[in-house]
Parts: sequence; structure tokens; C-alpha cells
Amino acid sequence: MTKRNLSNAKSCVNPTMFMVEKPPPPPPPQPQRGSYINNISRKTLVEINGDPRIMKSWVDSMRASSPTHHMPTNLYEDKTSWMVHHPSAVDMFEDIISVSKGKKIVMFLDYDGTLSPIVDDPDQAFMSDDMRGTVRKLARYFPTAIVSGRCRDKVYNFVQLAELYYAGSHGMDIKGPSKGSKYSKKGTEAVLFQPASKFLPMIVEVYKELLDKTKSIEGVRVENNKFCVSVHFRCVDEKKWGELSQKVRLVLKEYPKLKLCQGRKVLEIRPIIKWDKGKALQFLLQSLGYAKCNDIFPIYIGDDRTDEDAFKVLRERRQGLGILVSKTPKDTHASYSLQEPSEVMEFLLLLVEWKRLSLRKQSRIQKQLEDIKASLIKCRKLSN
Repeated sequence: MTKRNLSNAKSCVNPTMFMVEKPPPPPPPQPQRGSYINNISRKTLVEINGDPRIMKSWVDSMRASSPTHHMPTNLYEDKTSWMVHHPSAVDMFEDIISVSKGKKIVMFLDYDGTLSPIVDDPDQAFMSDDMRGTVRKLARYFPTAIVSGRCRDKVYNFVQLAELYYAGSHGMDIKGPSKGSKYSKKGTEAVLFQPASKFLPMIVEVYKELLDKTKSIEGVRVENNKFCVSVHFRCVDEKKWGELSQKVRLVLKEYPKLKLCQGRKVLEIRPIIKWDKGKALQFLLQSLGYAKCNDIFPIYIGDDRTDEDAFKVLRERRQGLGILVSKTPKDTHASYSLQEPSEVMEFLLLLVEWKRLSLRKQSRIQKQLEDIKASLIKCRKLSN
């Protein structure tokens, strides 16, 4: 991607999209779909630290983020009815292709739980060679981006495909292909966008404090993801979740410009800026020159509540679709579902094969047209 393209992309981004928000006085956190647990003021923390009702609310919210705990919603009480509203993307593949007919597909993929299985140790979340090969084939036919809560460098080391776009730290660290992509010109500067750069020193401070304050809790993992800090509690005894959330909140009371969010068995500390995976999706579309195009069809596949921001953007644009990776019913903005990474790979392979056959058919038709044209020219010459 050229510097000019990057400049144009940046100019298309509304400056208010990444302005620092003034945190409003929040109500007690509730386990709602896609809701963020807002930063709590120092005074409020002092008042509620000993309140068992608040502690229970936080633990309930942490439990809701766990895929091992089934949380039925008001709209969908069982998996059968949920699947009616969010059918399998594999089973409905022909319908998806029909809706995307005549449009350019652009792929956005989460990493953990989508391309790789969820594991206890986040440093061991390796994707299979088969999945890597599938994503490589996918990128040959469609612009493809990885959008992850992970640090961009970490997720790149897992995927190891230079031809992709990468958006790390929930979209706060975006970089285009370094080489080998047909969607960026050779020798040009890759897109690079980091709307939260000024928060880096603060993130480092919080990371060190959290390492120290949570070290007494067995099983906790604190991960520095450059523009955010992740506190993994997948291996923490559920009886310790309340204590863990309290320790994290006590650290955050000194940093009013940071907020606390939740994902799948992870507490995440991020800058209070108007930026998320949905904003990252929009920026990448702008960077590709698709900001005002009506003939594109973005497909976003993810498993986490943080992916809901991207699903919501696609619904609001009425363009493309979201696919949730989940074995259990969840309230979601996604239109379709897949059970696990193996089904994600099956869906991606179907896309690749469909595109390959489409191009072969187009090539055959083009050759037939050229033969007909040549025959007409020959007949015209003979008649003259």
C-alpha cells in the first residue's frame, strides 16, 4: 500500500473515533452482551471494595465470559432455537455465496478460538499447519486480515504469513502486508496505524503492577499486549475470581485513562479511546480503498465478545456478515455460526474452492468469447 493510500485512509477516519473519552460515573457492572466494565473512580472503589453485592456482580460477569458456563438469554432458551436464528455458515454456504454475488469478498479473522483452539497457556495457542495452509490459500483469492486482542507481533509469530493484514491489541496496532500480497504494490510502505501510542508508558506501568499484585493468586497469567494488558483467569480457581477482580480494580484506580473490559476468561485493560475491532475493520476497508464501495462483502469470523463490535458494524452497514464461533448459544450481532476452529477451516476451504472454480469458469468463458471474436474477424475478412 502506498503512502498516498495510507494518507487517504487516515483522512477518511473521523478524528473523534480515537479521542480520549471522559469516563462517566458507571452503574454497578452487569453481565450483559458485549458490555464493557467501565473504569471506576477512586472514591467509588473505596466505597465498594467491601460490598459483597458488587463483588458478586463482578464474579457473575466473569462467569458469563466463560464458554464452560451456559448463560441462556431471554431470546434464545436452547440451542435448537438459537441455531434457527444463527445457522451454520457451512450448511448455509450456498446462501452466503448467493448474497455475495457480484461483490468482492474481504476476510477478517480473529485468532484465538477461531484459527487456533483455546488453551490454558496463551503462549501455546499454536495454529495447525493445515489451518495456516488454508489461510495462505484464502489470501491468494481475497484480501485477508487477522484482528486480534493479542499484541500484533505475537499474533504474527503464530500465523507467520507476511501477505496478510494484522490488527493487534483489539485494532490499536494495525500493519499491512510486508511482502507477497497482490493487494499492495511491491516496494511501497506498508500501512501502519497506532491510535493509542501515547498510552504505551502507562500500559507498561500497569503491566508491572499487575504482575506484582496478582502473583499470589495461583493460575493467573498477566500478558503485555503492547496497547493493552490481559489478565487471564482460565486456570484460576473460580473461588478466587472475586479476589482477582478486586486486585485488578485496585491497580486501575490510579489510572483514570484506562478501562477494564472482559473477554473469554480474560480481564483486559485498555486505553479509554473510541477504538475497537469494529473501528479497525472500518479503517482496514478504508485503507484498501473500499470505504465508499457498495460492491464489497466483508466477512468477519470471531469467537469473543470483543468481536461483537465488528459484527455490529457490519449489521449497521448492511454490508457483509458476521460469523460467531461458539458451541453454546450466545446473544450476538453475528448472522451465522460455526462450532469450532475445525469448522472455520472447513468454511474457509469452501470459499477457496468456490473462488478457484469461479475463476476457472470465467477463464473458460473468456477463452470462448475470444475464439468467437477471432472467428467473426476471420469470416469478415473472407467476405471482403
